[in-house]
Amino acid sequence: MKKFALLIASCALLFSCGSASFQGFYNTHKTDLGATSFQVPNVMKALLSSVSQETKSVVGNLQDVKYIKLNNVSTLRRQQIITEINAVTNAGYLDMFRQNGVNNTRIISVKENGNVLTDVILFNIDEKEATAFYLQGRFDPDKIKTLSEAKTFDALSSDLLQSYKSNMSPSLNPSFNPNN
Repeated sequence: MKKFALLIASCALLFSCGSASFQGFYNTHKTDLGATSFQVPNVMKALLSSVSQETKSVVGNLQDVKYIKLNNVSTLRRQQIITEINAVTNAGYLDMFRQNGVNNTRIISVKENGNVLTDVILFNIDEKEATAFYLQGRFDPDKIKTLSEAKTFDALSSDLLQSYKSNMSPSLNPSFNPNN
């Protein structure tokens, strides 16, 4: 049993060292079975212009957006993912909000420049799935704090994902259409 615990701790340490940035975390998990992910290249930032006014007021001026959702999260995998995201948020971020529960962990971790937030990691994991956002830009701390409420976080996730999906239709950009 001790060897198994040592093996798990070693794996967690390796995972956390390998992804001490959100980009590393994203790259590690974007190919996981059942994962949904997207990053918005600078040239495509205008695609997110169709998000709701509520979302625009929360996220402010976006420069970079990354999103990842991992499905079918087992208890062991949930702990590994939390360990990895903790390594990311311990690398220069300040926890604006953290709620650690038995079956749910929610984190809002930020980097700041004066009175403005410049980098935001929004993370939520429950018994079924893990969702994480990385936002870079200029954000109002009070508006980001509202994301600590589960329904607000879920609404932001749905709105950004829906906006991205609807703007990625093949009719908008023929080069993405496999039939052309």
